[in-house]
Amino acid sequence: MKEIPGIIRPELQQLPQVKDRMTFLYLERCKLNRRDSAIEVIDDDGTVDIPAAAISVLMLGPGSSITHRAMELIGDAGVTVIWVGEHGVRYYASGRPLTKRAGLLLQQAKLVSNQRLHLAVVRKMYAMRFPGEDVSKLTLQQLRGREGSRVREIYRKCSKEYGIPWNGRAYQMGDFEESNAINQALSAGHSCLYGLAHAVIVALGCSPGLGFVHVGGDLSFVYDFADLYKAEFTIPIAFEATAENPPDLSAYVRRKVRDTMSRNHLLERMVRDLHYLLSENEEEVTEEEVIYLWDNREGMVRHGISYSAEEQA
Repeated sequence: MKEIPGIIRPELQQLPQVKDRMTFLYLERCKLNRRDSAIEVIDDDGTVDIPAAAISVLMLGPGSSITHRAMELIGDAGVTVIWVGEHGVRYYASGRPLTKRAGLLLQQAKLVSNQRLHLAVVRKMYAMRFPGEDVSKLTLQQLRGREGSRVREIYRKCSKEYGIPWNGRAYQMGDFEESNAINQALSAGHSCLYGLAHAVIVALGCSPGLGFVHVGGDLSFVYDFADLYKAEFTIPIAFEATAENPPDLSAYVRRKVRDTMSRNHLLERMVRDLHYLLSENEEEVTEEEVIYLWDNREGMVRHGISYSAEEQA
């Protein structure tokens, strides 16, 4: 087989930041290959090249296939790849982070591991979703009860506004068709939101599995983070789309979610919100260096320095 020459792998500084990328791109019934630094998409209608570094989330639906060369490019560009089911409601894998720094990951692990700090993050998440309430003294159980009440009220409000009967969230992970129309619309919309949240989390070097409200799963933090935006984005979109009764509801919801995310610059907002959520002093977590050395007395010290003089002292 003839060798195919590759291109030089780009430095992270040369790639667009996650906040400057498109939200997500959904493809199905096509073949993906690599053409230089672009993803070549081939289907029955022809061929189109898509700059890999311009995408945050690539959703691959039924009938899609992808080459090793394309995955190599996607990994280098830090794109989150999601293989989705027939209606776009399941996803599986992610590309490499856009950052080589571990500061946010270390901060996330610290907040998760300390009970007091863990609860502070849960309170902050509630305040981000429902501003204007003093939750500084509420326990986790009280927060959970209040959050449940507020979410139920959002569903009732949307049900009344769009004239869609609502009997609660009910769906089967393995059987999309068993759900009614509104639950199908919610599943399709939430899937897109999970994909974008997942992309931002891994792009900034955080762990999708270290959650604060959801715990124990490999995507716990994805669900936590996506929940911050459901009331504003996917819930009303799902009810509106169901009321419009389009021929392909799930595809229609995906397009509406995509356009609304782009119009409201949700990707940029998520980047800011993630830094805020994982900060302790209402300030962004900042990093001056990529790698430090751990010191049990000073915390972190600079790397690349000979400490032989200290050892001799």
